[in-house]
Amino acid sequence: MLEKVAELIRSQLHISESTVISEETNFKEDLRADSFELMELIMAVEDEYGIKVEDEDLEKFETVGDVLNYIKEKGIDFD
Repeated sequence: MLEKVAELIRSQLHISESTVISEETNFKEDLRADSFELMELIMAVEDEYGIKVEDEDLEKFETVGDVLNYIKEKGIDFD
């Protein structure tokens, strides 16, 4: 599942395929994503997984792991 989310991140943030993305990857510090890019990424995650991310939850997303955990909490099975 990490790889599928990593593909979304690379696509939305226009990051090279060679960039290593792990659960610990920080959007702002490691990927230099700004707030607008992060919002676009979250919209892509919503579309991909058929979930709705509440506005108050947006500030929780600092790392890729945060996004993966949120998707899991919404009942999406990664297996």
